[in-house]
Amino acid sequence: MRFIDKVKMSLEGIGIAYDAMKANKVRAGLTILGVAVGVFVVVVISAAIHGINVSVAKDFESAGPTSFFVQRFPIVFESCDDSGDTCRWRSNPPLKFDEVEMLKQVPSLAEVGARQGWSGTAKYRDRFLSNVSYTGFTANWTRINPPTLVDGRAFTEQEYRNASRVVVINETAQERLFTDGSALGKEIVLESNRGGPFLVIGVYKNEASFLAGEARPEFVMPLTSLSRHLGARVQWMGFAVKPRDGVAPAQAQDDVTAALRAYRGLKPSRESNFAIITQDKLFEVYNKVFGMFFLVMIALSSVGLLVGGVGVVAIMMISVTERTREIGVRKALGATRMTILWQFLVEAVTLTATGAMIGLVLGWIVAMVVKAATPIAAQVPPLAVVAALGVSALTGIAFGMFPAMRASNLDPVAALRHE
Repeated sequence: MRFIDKVKMSLEGIGIAYDAMKANKVRAGLTILGVAVGVFVVVVISAAIHGINVSVAKDFESAGPTSFFVQRFPIVFESCDDSGDTCRWRSNPPLKFDEVEMLKQVPSLAEVGARQGWSGTAKYRDRFLSNVSYTGFTANWTRINPPTLVDGRAFTEQEYRNASRVVVINETAQERLFTDGSALGKEIVLESNRGGPFLVIGVYKNEASFLAGEARPEFVMPLTSLSRHLGARVQWMGFAVKPRDGVAPAQAQDDVTAALRAYRGLKPSRESNFAIITQDKLFEVYNKVFGMFFLVMIALSSVGLLVGGVGVVAIMMISVTERTREIGVRKALGATRMTILWQFLVEAVTLTATGAMIGLVLGWIVAMVVKAATPIAAQVPPLAVVAALGVSALTGIAFGMFPAMRASNLDPVAALRHE
């Protein structure tokens, strides 16, 4: 029976709260607006952060969910004063082609390929592109990170070994260089440290990427061609490694580490002079860079809830003052301090909950618009909904407690005499 009484008291408090809101539309509206704006901003930012994290994770997985990379240098944020103690990694030797061939013999690995990025210009007749991206791969790049070819083919092992002047371009490069149709079978001039004509043998589909932003012209060629004909320095190249099916990524990473250390003759006491870069490591770096920024955004957006809470105190104090005689009558008729306290707390929570629901709905609508109109896969996570409702309830309780206690502590005789 006690539980039923509490439910009845809660429902009665909600009814009284809505009656008070109707009687004081402006005050109630401003309070609800403050809470709604706070919840709205928190929900939108949470949805955006969730979408950004999902998009970044997809970018990291684009090379395959189990693939990882071997680089000459690790990803570091520590200070470096050019001394041997703080910059030991700067003495790491370059990765070499014979190490690729050695790693191909490791039983747990399905594919190992070398990759080198570079930049330069591209020209076809009177069309010119500056600062475009060149990428050199070994011949097995289509088995490590398969492109979606829309025309033509990829380069062959023989073309890789011969350093042939062939190139596969993306759709953006085709659109900007060839206004008269297909690029297949046409020669373009690529220039970097050196340069010359390259035959277009394939066109691949632009892959959506949140981190890369808008698709840029990209040119993929044999790594040997990039080095020999365009002057790229291969001492900066890295390896892409794809484990065999059924092999855990951690096991494959351990096998690569052991094989490279043995090949380089590193003693157990020496640190590895190369770096294994996994998708988890990339995401960890991303969180280090952007995590604090996201935290500050959430903290600043929560100021709206504080403003709404101050509004709750103001409107509830006014409500207590205006209803002093009513409180006196209820106490004279037997209402306890807990009954009065509960009633005003329910009113405060009702105000903040109403604002929270409005903010949630508006935030969800904006998140859907962001998802449809931008590359950000914005989505309101269920935890954000629970947090928004929970925080709004806590805001109502925290900021409504003082007015509620003041109402419950009123002397019934003095309250009945109040004018």
